[in-house]
Amino acid sequence: MLDVGNKSPEEAVGADAPAVGIPAPASAPEASGAAGTGAPAGLAPAPLRPYLIVAGVLCALYFLYSWVQYAHFRTPSWDLGIFGQSVRAYAEFRAPIVDIKGPGFPILGDHFSPVTALLAPLYWIWPSPVALLFAQAALFAASSVVVGRTAQQVLGSRAAGLGLAIAYGLSWGLQEAVKSDFHEIAFAVPLLALTCRALILGRWSLAASWAIPLILVKEDMGLTVAMVGAVLFLKGSRRLGAALAAFGVAAFALTVLVLIPAASSLGQYDYWSKIEKTGEGADTSFGQIVGDALASGDRWEMVFYLLAITGFLALRSPLVLLVLPTLGWRFLSQDPNHWGMLWHYSAILMPIVFLALVDGARAVRTSPRAWLVSYGRVVVPVATAVALALAAHLPLRELTKPETYRADARVAQARAALATVPEGASVETDVSLLAHLTADHRVYWAGTSQDVDPDYLVYDLRGWSQHASDPELLASQLHPRARYELTHRSDGFAVLKRR
Repeated sequence: MLDVGNKSPEEAVGADAPAVGIPAPASAPEASGAAGTGAPAGLAPAPLRPYLIVAGVLCALYFLYSWVQYAHFRTPSWDLGIFGQSVRAYAEFRAPIVDIKGPGFPILGDHFSPVTALLAPLYWIWPSPVALLFAQAALFAASSVVVGRTAQQVLGSRAAGLGLAIAYGLSWGLQEAVKSDFHEIAFAVPLLALTCRALILGRWSLAASWAIPLILVKEDMGLTVAMVGAVLFLKGSRRLGAALAAFGVAAFALTVLVLIPAASSLGQYDYWSKIEKTGEGADTSFGQIVGDALASGDRWEMVFYLLAITGFLALRSPLVLLVLPTLGWRFLSQDPNHWGMLWHYSAILMPIVFLALVDGARAVRTSPRAWLVSYGRVVVPVATAVALALAAHLPLRELTKPETYRADARVAQARAALATVPEGASVETDVSLLAHLTADHRVYWAGTSQDVDPDYLVYDLRGWSQHASDPELLASQLHPRARYELTHRSDGFAVLKRR
């Protein structure tokens, strides 16, 4: 099913007969010199401006959603607070200590993501977690330019390019990542788009160059780099492919076996437990892990929707192999959060499958099967239509509802509670308020800070319903060595100060 011919796409496109309904890519040498197109020889020209407009609209939508969610205290997890704390440390030229994970916890001992240090200059200008949300929106939107222009240049149709740019930008993987606030994988998305583009264009060294920085995004990305090497090997660049595959495996081993344990206060890579133990904490065998994974409907549903958004034509490209490392660890994980279509884990798969669709649509043009050739002619508009239909049920649809922008009483209560905590104070709080305090406070999470007694405690009483009537009793139970007095109280929040 995979097309792994050794010819570069420029050669293949030049030799292939154009599909009916899709203009043939320009193959004349002068096409590469078209003003403002930057189109390489053998590819159709693709002016940059239309794709920048699409990217600008997508960036605005992503950021608006993220900002409204942040401003209305709808943060779904503690991750924005964690990344806000680590980027602030980089910006202040300190070691990336994240007290939210635990007092004095070095974040590189949790996940190996030094790439987030690149956000320090932005944080100098805009010292707020909101800056991270904007950076993620911009990185996601930039990757749509790569996807769209590649589609137009390879398939020879601006309609195909713009359609796929929009379909990709509205894909469920990216929308769910936007909903999940900021994560380090925002950097991997454009890098993978550029890697896949280089593979499609037959630029093997460039593909390796874009893939190598992925090891600085997250520890598991080393396996994806190795798979890029495997694709290069299949494409005929055997020496470079083998070297890149070895590098990726070595980088993965180095980070999870040496670098992370060395930085971690636990002395080990803690996420092995996501595979080795069940959700109840019991040990399990590898056979049981594999059996449970293969029998899981949630996991297979994720795979189905991943391929369905490309009309399954991504399966015609060897680029689809790049999804296997990420799907592999997610299948083996015992954490249900890793299985389905929610959270940010599928964002890095979106540029892969959409550009695999482009490669597959090119490949089937010369198929001996007439039905497959015909399908290749219509799969891009079909994928675009499917993406638009699915978007009506995905997070960005909330932007069309007036109530999304309406601040309720709880928002006012949260702001009032935060206003009582002086700048620079140490504070323990809940998930909903973490990110709002990291820019100018030393912040701890209520679940990990029992070894310290912060200056202030700020509790979202929804999470402590059994203690809502007596926050001081809650404080004495969580911090028996210190005494706290109630200084602010509303229906939803309580603030206590250490005496």
